[in-house]
Order: sequence, then structure tokens, then C-alpha cells
Amino acid sequence: TYMATTGVIIVAGGSGRRMGGTLPKQFMMLDNEPILARSINRMHEALPAAEIVVVLPEEHVELWRNIAARFDVARHKIALGGKERFHSVKSGLAALSNGIRTVAVHDAVRPLASKKLIIKLFLEAEKHTAVIPAVMPVDSYRVVDGEESKIIDRSLLRIVQTPQVFDASILKEGYAMPESPDFTDDASVVEAIGRRIFLYDGDPDNIKITYPRDIEHAEIIMRSK
Repeated sequence: TYMATTGVIIVAGGSGRRMGGTLPKQFMMLDNEPILARSINRMHEALPAAEIVVVLPEEHVELWRNIAARFDVARHKIALGGKERFHSVKSGLAALSNGIRTVAVHDAVRPLASKKLIIKLFLEAEKHTAVIPAVMPVDSYRVVDGEESKIIDRSLLRIVQTPQVFDASILKEGYAMPESPDFTDDASVVEAIGRRIFLYDGDPDNIKITYPRDIEHAEIIMRSK
């Protein structure tokens, strides 16, 4: 099956400054489980045969090993991350085994990605080589240009989520390039080598934990399921 040739890179590089705490947000608890543990386990449930690599800053590795030892966390390798996300993903790619044909890159702080969404993205990637989940915005947006601002048609906008799933060779080709400030996510790296990105319907509940209130929001979503 294609599952055995599947890799998952979970990027856990955040320092948690916006959360205001001393503990990086990927280690904070969500419903009695560390956020990072939850993200790893969701991926493992959806893709039981996948190889999982967690990319952490060097100064967090010992802390994570101590936390992980106390919880039921699916098997994973640890790779060392760089200052920028670009270097972290590159490090994660290097840690994957050679037989991997399809790779998902996922934010550690999106612990609510559903099993269904993850599997669907992988199936789409079989056809489209580069697939990212995206949702329609509900808010109104304005583009600011100096002193001026103008409304933007929100039907033209999408909010990008993770996991983003790619053919492994394409992702490696993208990450072989020098880093650029234009690279805001993995899709932008793959686009830079001329590949088309396929959008798939994301899940509004697949929220990113950035601020303390997001933990409460996530707990409400989990209870409603």
C-alpha cells in the first residue's frame, strides 16, 4: 500500500512568545495531552504506517523527551530545526528514509486536523503532486497601502492550513534551493520551482494554536465532536 511510503514532518519550532508563557505552545496541554503529542497521534491514526519526524529547536529536545515519556505518543524521530521554518522543513526532509514517496508537512500547533482531512489530502496528492488545505474566510479584509486602504473581495481569498502534502521528490527539489523571504509555507517553495498547487477544502475546525484563548477554542471544538 502507499501508506508504507509515506512521511510526515511535524514542525515544532515555535518559541511561544505570543502565548505569554515560558513553555512553548506545542508543549502546552490540550484536554490532558500536550499539543505536540496530539498532533503526532492524529497523524499516526490517519496514516499508521507513516514515518513521523518531529522537528524541534535543539534547546527543546530534552524537554520534549521528558514530556513525551509521560504520555502515550506514537513513534517518531526527532530532527533539529533551524531559526526559520525553511531550515526546519529541510532538516525534517533529510531525516526521512529514502523510500518515502509522499510527504506531509504539518504545524505542531494544529492538533485538531481530522483523520478524514489527512487521508483525503494524501489521496488527492496521489493525483495532484502538491495539495494544500484551504478554507474560505468569513471576515472582511482590507489591503493597506501606506495611508490608503481598500476593501478586497474575500471570494478571491483562501486561508491556508496544514498538513500540506507533496510528492517527496518535488518537495526535496524545492528545498534544495537557497532560502528566500518569499517562502511563507511549503507550497510557496514548491511553486518557486514551477509546480502548480492544488487547493483542497480545509476544515474550519483545524485551527492553529497561537494565543491562549485558542486553547479554550480548541477545547470547545473537541467537546462539540
